[in-house]
Amino acid sequence: MTITRRHLLQTTGASALLASLGQQAFAQAQPFETARLITGFAAGGTSDTLCRRVASRLQPDYGKAVVVENRTGAGGQIAVTYVKGQPADGATILQTPTSILTIYPHIYKKLPYDPLVDLTPLTVACQFDFGFAVGPAVPASVKSVPEYLAWAKAHPEGANYGSPAAGSTPHFIGALLGKNAGVDLKHAAYRGTQPAMLDLLGGNVAAVSGPIGDITQHLASGKVRILGVSGAKRSRFAPDVPTFEEQGVKNVTHSEWFAFLLPAKASPEVVARANAAMKTALAQKDVIDGLATFGLEAMSSSPAELTELIKKDTAKWAPIVKQIGFTAEG
Repeated sequence: MTITRRHLLQTTGASALLASLGQQAFAQAQPFETARLITGFAAGGTSDTLCRRVASRLQPDYGKAVVVENRTGAGGQIAVTYVKGQPADGATILQTPTSILTIYPHIYKKLPYDPLVDLTPLTVACQFDFGFAVGPAVPASVKSVPEYLAWAKAHPEGANYGSPAAGSTPHFIGALLGKNAGVDLKHAAYRGTQPAMLDLLGGNVAAVSGPIGDITQHLASGKVRILGVSGAKRSRFAPDVPTFEEQGVKNVTHSEWFAFLLPAKASPEVVARANAAMKTALAQKDVIDGLATFGLEAMSSSPAELTELIKKDTAKWAPIVKQIGFTAEG
């Protein structure tokens, strides 16, 4: 499956039938007293924002109350591990970035979950690009990614960057930038992008690699500069910022998607109902516009499409992880 920007994924055939069944189940089922959306990242970031926007639209038909729980830690693993142990009745839904599903299996020898065994794919939720930003610790004369890399090489004491988690896509983007330029960029892992941005604003870390929306909301401070974006073309959320490719930085073009998943062994009826509810929520104008303020492009998919996307991206990241040489203790 190819994810395209600025529209919702359309489904046909079996996917359309599933959606039809889901709408029927959605209409007939009684709402949960309380439904929960679980994210592994801190409040205020893009993951949390997505959950809260969607939660507001799942009430009251899917759940009389829909709450968001931030179960942070271990780069998102705590949230996944928690959800895999919950009943597969549709009342508990995981929201997660792609890296937890497609990169972590390559870097953790003892990952406490198998993405396609312990979870049931539900739908893609959105897509976004990453930005690479610097703060007060980097001279104002540094205005591009190559200039930052040159500065970092000349000032190894300040050659560092933060990301929302070790083993995440933004972590590897920073690692690839340094590796390809022959610069030893030291990585600092945070529990989400917002804590990293606070350290960037305070001058405690030189740069941050993270979702574009997590960075743009801090531009008004005047202390943050986005040097480059990771997409194949410029982000509509930062149109004046050139891509890495435009700046001569090769092989660091990556976007990411967020998805919703259920615990394993959810019945077809539960999956269909939850998928229909999510698609309806993600198609609402206020959700689309609200996500856009955080640099997120709303979209949806069938469970089968998400399953194939997980498999495809897991295979894509295998050689990249090998090139970087990063491993983590499970």
